[in-house]
Amino acid sequence: MSKNKKVWIPALVAIAAALVLVVYYYYTKFSHPGGQPHPRPQGEGQGRLHEGAQRPPRGEDEGYGGYFSTLGTIALYVGAAGFSWFWFKKKLKSPSPLVRKAGRLLHAVHKLMGWFTLLLVAVHGTYYLFTKLHDDNIFSGLASFAILLTLVGYGYFINKVRNKWMRAVHRTLGILWVPVLLLHAGGSAIIAVLASLAVGGLVWFFERSAGPNKQPITGDR
Repeated sequence: MSKNKKVWIPALVAIAAALVLVVYYYYTKFSHPGGQPHPRPQGEGQGRLHEGAQRPPRGEDEGYGGYFSTLGTIALYVGAAGFSWFWFKKKLKSPSPLVRKAGRLLHAVHKLMGWFTLLLVAVHGTYYLFTKLHDDNIFSGLASFAILLTLVGYGYFINKVRNKWMRAVHRTLGILWVPVLLLHAGGSAIIAVLASLAVGGLVWFFERSAGPNKQPITGDR
């Protein structure tokens, strides 16, 4: 492996770790009758529920659980907004003024959104690590966090280590994060992905509306 390609090593480690966590997630999910989560010790986090009571679905927890679940959902949409930069990265000289302005705005806040997403996910995940350690979803969440942490790390170093492989790794991690999110968050992740795809569709629409014969602008007057 060439020196430049060695930038893949941290990403490959993170991908391998995420894969192991996803495999273990499926193992724990389907190794119990009916795919039920691990039984929790009596009284742990559920002291108010009578014996045999049904466990509330994720995101409908008593107390502060709903707030931390909401933080995770917000993180999805902030992450989707950051990922939407992908549609604009080669459109900063677009013939459409709206596409140019939106692209420059996303370029300015792209890294900030990455850090904000990481912070929200860390707070969300820490809460569930302490309150629902026996929930099988913890493993898919950790897989998602492993990819996200590495993705943000590459984003931080992308302008410090300048070679084409850094950008390729960053882009690959962003794409691989999507299926892990779909596994962990389900419907909320689907909505976030569709929203990001809709942004790509709007970029295409506004560029076509600007006129197929117009040349990209080389600079602002």
